[in-house]
Amino acid sequence: MKHPRGMTLMEVLIAVSLVALLSTGMLFALRAGLGSVESINRHVRNARKASGAQTILEQQFAGLIPVVAPCRTGAAQDYGAPAAFFDGEPGVIRFVSAYSLEESGRGRPQILELFAIPADDGGGVRLLVNETPYNSPLSAGMMCALQNSESGGAPLLIFPTPRPSPRSFVLADRLSTVSFAYQEITPVEPYERWLPRWVRIDAFPSAVRIEMTPLEADASRIPPLPFVARIQVNRSVNEALEY
Repeated sequence: MKHPRGMTLMEVLIAVSLVALLSTGMLFALRAGLGSVESINRHVRNARKASGAQTILEQQFAGLIPVVAPCRTGAAQDYGAPAAFFDGEPGVIRFVSAYSLEESGRGRPQILELFAIPADDGGGVRLLVNETPYNSPLSAGMMCALQNSESGGAPLLIFPTPRPSPRSFVLADRLSTVSFAYQEITPVEPYERWLPRWVRIDAFPSAVRIEMTPLEADASRIPPLPFVARIQVNRSVNEALEY
């Protein structure tokens, strides 16, 4: 009677080697698949973040309240000089909005401060927003002061420098530059112009433009688009005072 033939050592080694090769191939394929999924998720998160920042800015400016505040005047810190509460600098925007980011748009009006600061890790700049509860025109007037112009023109509205805090919200990061511009309606052609600084205390700008440049060009990432918000104010400052 013949005994069944078993496997030789060489055949066992070949079988084990094939299984190891197949397992290694499957592992690399699995890692590549997981890497692709993570890359797609990262791109989706970046797209949602950019879209979310755009939506937040739209809601903030859509809720702008044309507050006329009694700003401080003179060394005695007197109140009573009315001015349009709007700070329009090349790197800072400050105004009162009915939209609250901290309270998901359902809270009381807020004094918003939009400004850019260098990132902590040296990766460009980031766009932040501070929120301060708005209680009355007097509470807004505590943040502004009127200063006589050196050229002898209309007085200038002065605001404190915004500071980041643990309560600051990051709207966009990893940016190379952030700049603000303000549209003024003119009585002659082209009937409008963009200014790097808003100095009028008797009116609000008709629109605000925010331009953000990404720190690194990435074809797979949605770049921050220029944002333009139209500001609808039906009354001038003088009309608001009479009202």
